[in-house]
Amino acid sequence: MATEVKTRTIETQVPARMDRLPWSKFHWRVVIGLGTVWTLDGLEVTMVGAVAARLTDPATLGLTPAQIGLAASIYIAGACLGALFFGQLTDRFGRKKLFLITLLIYITATVATAFSFSAWYFYIARFITGAGIGGEYAAIHSAIDELIPARVRGRVDLIISGSYWLGSAAGAGLALVFLNTAIFPIDLGWRLAFGVGAVLGLVILFVRRHVPESPRWLFIHGREEEAERIVDGIEHQVRDETGEDLAEPESSLKIRQRTTIPITEIAGVAFKLYPKRAVLGLSLFVGQAFLYNGVTFNLGTLLSTFYGVAAALTPVFFVIFALGNFLGPLTLGRLFDTVGRKPMIVGTYLGSSLLTLPLAWLFVSGVLNEWTFIAMIVAMFFLASAGASAAYLTVSEIFPMETRALAIAFFYAIGTAIGGISGPLLFGRLIGSGVASLVAIAFLIGAAVMAIGGVVAFFFAVPAAQANLEDIAKPLTAHDAEDGESEEPGDESADQGTEEAGGPGAERRRQAQWCREEAAQARAQAAEHRAVVHELSVDTGTDGRAADRRNAEQTLAEIA
Repeated sequence: MATEVKTRTIETQVPARMDRLPWSKFHWRVVIGLGTVWTLDGLEVTMVGAVAARLTDPATLGLTPAQIGLAASIYIAGACLGALFFGQLTDRFGRKKLFLITLLIYITATVATAFSFSAWYFYIARFITGAGIGGEYAAIHSAIDELIPARVRGRVDLIISGSYWLGSAAGAGLALVFLNTAIFPIDLGWRLAFGVGAVLGLVILFVRRHVPESPRWLFIHGREEEAERIVDGIEHQVRDETGEDLAEPESSLKIRQRTTIPITEIAGVAFKLYPKRAVLGLSLFVGQAFLYNGVTFNLGTLLSTFYGVAAALTPVFFVIFALGNFLGPLTLGRLFDTVGRKPMIVGTYLGSSLLTLPLAWLFVSGVLNEWTFIAMIVAMFFLASAGASAAYLTVSEIFPMETRALAIAFFYAIGTAIGGISGPLLFGRLIGSGVASLVAIAFLIGAAVMAIGGVVAFFFAVPAAQANLEDIAKPLTAHDAEDGESEEPGDESADQGTEEAGGPGAERRRQAQWCREEAAQARAQAAEHRAVVHELSVDTGTDGRAADRRNAEQTLAEIA
């Protein structure tokens, strides 16, 4: 039996109430519970790269170098497909359900990887692990942007994305321990290395259970009462923590609720309604994926082939590289909220592209050693890492809320499929030639791709700094509400012709204003009652009259 997908039209202040909240423990819980998925991915990718040589040993899985490369490609393919599959489910069934499911999938698959006994089993485990991580990207970024206040959304998003490199540094450091045969047997250490990711995932799962569903997703999907309860609870926590009353929200949003939104409608939004933004998202993701994956997956072979760095010392360079990458978003992130999105995205993409030019020239001239080479790499990726993080921020905020998770998944998948696969293949093949000038060409191609992303951002970037998500891209359901109003017989003409004379249009506006004032007064009364409850709760005595009054005030607060 067909189900009616459209429900009633409502006016809500939930977005404005969430955006005006001061920073609190609730926001830290969101960052820790959701943002640490990037740390997991960095740990996972680096750990696999570090143990790859060990897996070729006959005493372990006995894989060939080609099979190791195939396993990496399978992981990336799983991440791309997982992002697309879980991305559309996130938009349909909610952020919380999916970010719990995808994390459980990751934990299960990474534990299964630790018990690998053959190549085919290892491939399957890596594919499922990648699918879990890809699904995490879609669910996590959409939830974070809808729960974090607009004024700090840019810096928080960039730091969270940059935390990938903290995981990468930790993975490289742990590899030195787990691959030390003086500590662990040759066929045990690499298995324990995968177990570290699973343990960290379980800790994150425990924290994540207390992160609520996105109120924005709830009120659009016909669950506005639940959205209001969640926001009320968050506001109550913030008041108790800060001891201050919250300012009244300054705006409201009218939307037509829909319990489901067809995937065909979601898929057509990016290229039909926002074609320039689609080109922007694609350019940013292809650029960062090509350069990042090309260098990251081949950094060890670059160091060993051209500078004779021993495999045992390679993790030290990975740690330096990773920490430099994290410092980029950490130090530049706040500028994306103050200076603005467009100048910072253009600056980081073009800046990293320009820094690649002297790197390529000095690399060919042979004047660099392993330490000066890694120093120039770190300088280049200091800017590139902030730009790469900004790519995820951009696509998560410039499309309507109903399509946010799928937009992240789509551009991540396409960008990774184009740049993330071609980059490592090109760098790997040219590094294998042993000719420095050919490797320099790969660096120059990476610079060109990043430069294209910067140029596209110069023309198409959206001024989204400190702006409400609903102002950057109006929800499709808000368009529905406007269309519904315009379709009412005589509505537009009545408003235009009788407003000055006090006709129906003016009367509706007066009623709407009265409703808003009544709602504001009710919230103020509720705040007063909650304050009294808080004061009475401090008294731990057994005064029956105080207890009765506290219960009465609590009831009045709930009614208000």
